[in-house]
Amino acid sequence: MAIPEWTIAEQDQFIADALRRDEPRLRSFIRKRVLDTGDAEDVLQDVFYELIQAYRVVKPVEQVTAWLYRVARNRITDLFRRQKSVSLNDTISSDEDSQALEDLIPSQDAGPDAVYARTLIFDALDEALDELPDNQREVFIAHELMGRSFKDISDETGVSVNTLLSRKRYAVLHLRERLADMNERFDAK
Repeated sequence: MAIPEWTIAEQDQFIADALRRDEPRLRSFIRKRVLDTGDAEDVLQDVFYELIQAYRVVKPVEQVTAWLYRVARNRITDLFRRQKSVSLNDTISSDEDSQALEDLIPSQDAGPDAVYARTLIFDALDEALDELPDNQREVFIAHELMGRSFKDISDETGVSVNTLLSRKRYAVLHLRERLADMNERFDAK
């Protein structure tokens, strides 16, 4: 069944008005929740694509602004579900030669120099953990060191899983930066 031409023109105008009106606030809403600019833009584009699809294929949306925010929240949740949790044991950088933290820590059995190096690394980690805000340190320790799931931490604290993921990510980035600084000092000697 063909849609009359005037209906398509009206649809185009409605969609354009919604984009013009809601895009700045919706972009801000998404950027506050998604740290990566590229991911945030992808979410925004997905939301507007769904609006066009819903309006063209299914049926017009009555409360467009509320619908857009609901779709945005769902897309953000989908994004976080697809992303795996960042771990301190992941490779330190994207270089091919990069190693995970556990590979950089010398074995206790490797002699007195290795024991000394391990002590320095663990002292640096303790210092770096102390520099973190309490909420980042707590989620890092609970998840990375105690092995607790984000779901369990969320249930216990009342903080959303997405917020916990974000806090841990910031903690890991800070700790990696500190370890990279320490590694540069060792390499300089």
